[in-house]
Amino acid sequence: ARGANSRSSVTAVCMTNCPTLIVTVGLPARGKTYISKKLTRYLNWIGVPTREFNVGQYRREFVKIYKSFEFFSPDNEEGLKIRRQCASAALNDVRQYLTEDGGQVAVFDATNTTRERRETIIQFAEQNGFKVFFVESVCEDPDVIQENIVQVKLGSPDYTNCNTEEAVEDFMKRIKCYENSYETLDEVLDRDLSYIKIMDVGQRYLVNRVLDHIQSRIVYYLMNIHITPRSIYLCRHGESELNVKGRIGGDSGLTARGKEFAKKLSQFIQEQGISDLKVWTSQMKRTIQTAEALSVPYEQWKVLNEIDAGVCEEMMYEEIQENYPLEFALRDQDKYRYRYPKGESYEDLVQRLEPVIMELERQENVLVICHQAVMRCLLAYFLDKPAGCKVESISLNVEAVNTHRERPENVEVTRMSEEALLTVPAHQ
Repeated sequence: ARGANSRSSVTAVCMTNCPTLIVTVGLPARGKTYISKKLTRYLNWIGVPTREFNVGQYRREFVKIYKSFEFFSPDNEEGLKIRRQCASAALNDVRQYLTEDGGQVAVFDATNTTRERRETIIQFAEQNGFKVFFVESVCEDPDVIQENIVQVKLGSPDYTNCNTEEAVEDFMKRIKCYENSYETLDEVLDRDLSYIKIMDVGQRYLVNRVLDHIQSRIVYYLMNIHITPRSIYLCRHGESELNVKGRIGGDSGLTARGKEFAKKLSQFIQEQGISDLKVWTSQMKRTIQTAEALSVPYEQWKVLNEIDAGVCEEMMYEEIQENYPLEFALRDQDKYRYRYPKGESYEDLVQRLEPVIMELERQENVLVICHQAVMRCLLAYFLDKPAGCKVESISLNVEAVNTHRERPENVEVTRMSEEALLTVPAHQ
């Protein structure tokens, strides 16, 4: 641990794979919470257990009723004391999560604008054997700050009973309370720290001392996200010939109803009048044929191909139960981690889809025409992201077979065939 002897006699040894504490830095309305939520969602999605700890939330629970910016004034001793207590309570919960609850990454979301405050957090991390990675958001653009205040902060519980003008005025004063004491991460003074500095919402970055794989993944992700409002459409391909036969996987073309769906999709997209829409498909016939009906350029991605069912490709569920009853039961027990023999698991699929997520974060308006398992993985990423993400489901009213199979009650390997197939729809 860095400089441990000068700080504490009780210091935990930090191994290569020890837990990571991500610490946000920056004035209010700089997107720290937005970054924290997105980063937490991404790390959990790729299989790294992560939780965010928002000190503002602790403060709201402690104080209950927010009165005004004066609570944050540097000469308000009572306010300062409460804020320190809340930060301390959050760090105690961080310790519990990373040392006892199986967490691997904790995101400590607060202003942390003074070098003294950051030093306290570094000491805390060293005493517990955690690595620290700072994420500072610096923004001088008054339009971006104003937009952030209106969009995010005015939805905060602090301002439920205020009109917009009063709330904006109060929040601007709250920012002023931090400005005089704000010490930005410095290339010389903080050269020993690991950090990324994001300037003007991603116009420039400064990255310093990235120590391990997790930190490099954090940098990789944060350098890809942007805050431009846009729409991402996720659409499954039209009904395929193998869908109708109740056979999984394969590479069949569309049925007549599948082609009808593709036409309806084309009409829907035209009605939206989306500028610069990018269309992505897998390399499988059913997504390509769905995209061709749109009469717009599209791009094929091999990584968007459906989950590989290995030896079970093009089989019916009854055939899988008959030929591989043990495999069929194991899949029902843990669908996410189960890997088809010579095929893939949903866990594998998430790893495969990571470049798609990165590119979706970089792009603006995109339509992704994909497959059932692929869409589940993409939705798992987007659905659990309340920070600025609205999800809407749109039906194009074209009949198609339902290929979803519910998990049966009995998932034991000793079950009877009837119990294994209880949830399979009649057509299958």
